[in-house]
Amino acid sequence: MSQLLEVRKAHPAQDGDGVKIRRIHDFRGGLDPFLMLDELKASAKEDYIGGFPAHPHRGFETLTYILHGGLTHEDSMGNKGEVHAGDAQWLSAARGVIHSEMPLTDSDGLHGFQIWINLPSHRKMDNPQYKDLRHSEMGQLQWSGGHLKSIAGSWQTSEGQAEGGLPQLGEAACMADLQLEAGQQLTLTLEPGQLLQTYVYQGELQEGVKTGNLGSFQPDSQGQVQLTALDDLGLLLLTGPALQEPIVHYGPFVMNKEEEIHQAVRDYQTGQLTR
Repeated sequence: MSQLLEVRKAHPAQDGDGVKIRRIHDFRGGLDPFLMLDELKASAKEDYIGGFPAHPHRGFETLTYILHGGLTHEDSMGNKGEVHAGDAQWLSAARGVIHSEMPLTDSDGLHGFQIWINLPSHRKMDNPQYKDLRHSEMGQLQWSGGHLKSIAGSWQTSEGQAEGGLPQLGEAACMADLQLEAGQQLTLTLEPGQLLQTYVYQGELQEGVKTGNLGSFQPDSQGQVQLTALDDLGLLLLTGPALQEPIVHYGPFVMNKEEEIHQAVRDYQTGQLTR
């Protein structure tokens, strides 16, 4: 039988130009290979309209997924794009990128997520990459009482298999959006040695994993985790192999050594980050 190992509660925070968020983060390896999960949820324009003006990143990937509203994206690679409800935006910052994410001005509120996924040491200085991912490009499973959308990676479930719009995040990490009606169950089969992280954005999952909570599940001996919806449920599913590497974090930079962080700061200050 699978086991609930830990429940983490998202805490209110602000980022960018005053955007109201709920955040769970762990830069000590407790969510490896994931680093941070932000839930962006606001209906009042003043709580989100400032967006995230131009800022740098190095050493990790971000996946932004939108439930309601939309964002525009511009970056130092010359990319421009928009994502709307149901879409996602993937950015592998790698050796360095400067980008902005601004809410669409005609949006009536914003609800979405941004996940930070760590990169292994041998890929942190690769060239950056970017992709807008449409709802129609994501693998979908629909059944009586539930719906799973595979945003990244392959998901094996008791209702079938769903292939992600992205082959993977980071090093073989996976992400999905799951909706279950109250009383419904779904069994997931994970790769050996991996945990399942579940962030509930609506309703309540078994064992008291409520809205705004991240539950970490250890699969049973067959690699399976059974999820049960106590209420109508919406949650993000995250899994992937742990990198088990040192993590050094400073603001928008995530590297393996202190001297690599110092170099990232110098590169940004001297205009070398994106070269």
